[in-house]
Amino acid sequence: MWPLLFSMPARAQESTSPAPAARRESLQQSVQTLADEVKQLNATIQELRGEVQQSRQETREMRQQLNGAMEKLSATAAAAPGRTATMTAAEERTAILPPVAEADTPTEERLSRLEEDQQMLQAKVDEQHQTKVESASKYRVKLSGIALFNLFGNSGTVDNQDVPGAALPPGALATTGSVGATVRQSEIGLAVYGPQLAGARTSANVNFDFFGGFSSVTNGVTSDLVRMRTATVRLDWDRTSLVGGQDAPFFSPLSPTSFASVGYPAFAEAGNLWTWTPQLMVEHRFNPADGDVFLLQGGILDPLSGEPPYSQFYRTPQSGEQSRQPAVASRLAWAHGAAGHAVTVGVGGYYSRQNYGAGRTTDAWAATADWDAPLGRHFALSGEFYRGRALGGLGAAQGRSVVFDGSPTDPTSDLIGLNTVGGWTQLKFKPTETVEFNAAYGQENPFARDLRYAFSIPSSEYGAIAKNQNALFNVVFRPRSDLLFALEYRYLQTMQISSSPTAAGTLNLSMGVLF
Repeated sequence: MWPLLFSMPARAQESTSPAPAARRESLQQSVQTLADEVKQLNATIQELRGEVQQSRQETREMRQQLNGAMEKLSATAAAAPGRTATMTAAEERTAILPPVAEADTPTEERLSRLEEDQQMLQAKVDEQHQTKVESASKYRVKLSGIALFNLFGNSGTVDNQDVPGAALPPGALATTGSVGATVRQSEIGLAVYGPQLAGARTSANVNFDFFGGFSSVTNGVTSDLVRMRTATVRLDWDRTSLVGGQDAPFFSPLSPTSFASVGYPAFAEAGNLWTWTPQLMVEHRFNPADGDVFLLQGGILDPLSGEPPYSQFYRTPQSGEQSRQPAVASRLAWAHGAAGHAVTVGVGGYYSRQNYGAGRTTDAWAATADWDAPLGRHFALSGEFYRGRALGGLGAAQGRSVVFDGSPTDPTSDLIGLNTVGGWTQLKFKPTETVEFNAAYGQENPFARDLRYAFSIPSSEYGAIAKNQNALFNVVFRPRSDLLFALEYRYLQTMQISSSPTAAGTLNLSMGVLF
């Protein structure tokens, strides 16, 4: 009885061994098997090398013997009367003895093939020693991202300490600035490469960061919440692509270069339409001439209007979604030149309908332009411009799409779509492959006459920022392709319709490792 009682826990513990242990054991067995095969191949290669050396030695000895025989034959032929030597000794030796390289070719080829096999198996062994992403399917999955550390210092009052976008009037207890550090702009991405479908290559990717807010605990600013940034599914034919998912608006594809502002793209509040939006887009490429490419894009988007969610767990429709029609957009671009050094110019358009209830509706629209042009070998100029109305859902006008002449919840208050104009431009100087300098300027201009429509409501949640300007200068150093250091200074000036302009500055040191 006692042996039976003591044996039961042991069997129970064996039956509940975790699955990861079995996988690790299987992985170790695979690595050991590959290592044994590599050892066998090494032994075979060493044997073949010995045989090749022995064969070469025998060939040299045979050649020496034949040289002696041919010299005797030539001497005999020259001494014999009435006989003419039709071939020299060298020609006779060439005719009789095949080239050494030809004799050794089969063995050399065999040796080369075995060495290639060894390299392939060694690469597989090295891969097994790395941490790999395991997929439930047979298709390849790739893990990538950046571990990014930012050290920052601000002068003045800003809207967001670690990624500032606007300068605010100082409060009653405000200090002259702040200093801090963060890693919440680090990113993690997964990409999967799927099967062929109707002649198209399928792929997908999803990207996360830690910019989703803070935990409500002591020092919660260091307990950052995971946030999904973008996720797309692609079908790519030779000239046509179908892309669905959440990404930057395809009619506003560029952003300034900055490692101080990764959680939001640089100039997100100063002329950059950027909001990662669910969308379905079709792209077609034309090649009318060598070096020229025309790109035609069109699609539908979720008609976001900039309102915050009413609940943390339940999704209620925004004003654009209450219109019951998706937003539509298109872009036409022209590129000339080799990949990586092409001049690209694009124009686009956007339209959506917004319904705020009680018969209050407005049309949102935008006309956009973008450019990216190399200027010689070391310089490049890029940027975007837009003019539109009710574009808070795309990040314009600090997220404001409309202004009311009364309380937004009062059905009798009227509204108008907020007109705005903005853009940014950047000059890049890259003297070497490892160092680049970037200088950029951006500006956002909601129309003052529209803001005055709601100016009589002091507590308006839409605020009264009439102009927001950002200027930056940074240097990026990449000693390796997977390692970077960056130093950036940014100057912010914000003008409100009811007060004098306010200014702030921020200095940011970034260190990152890409994987």
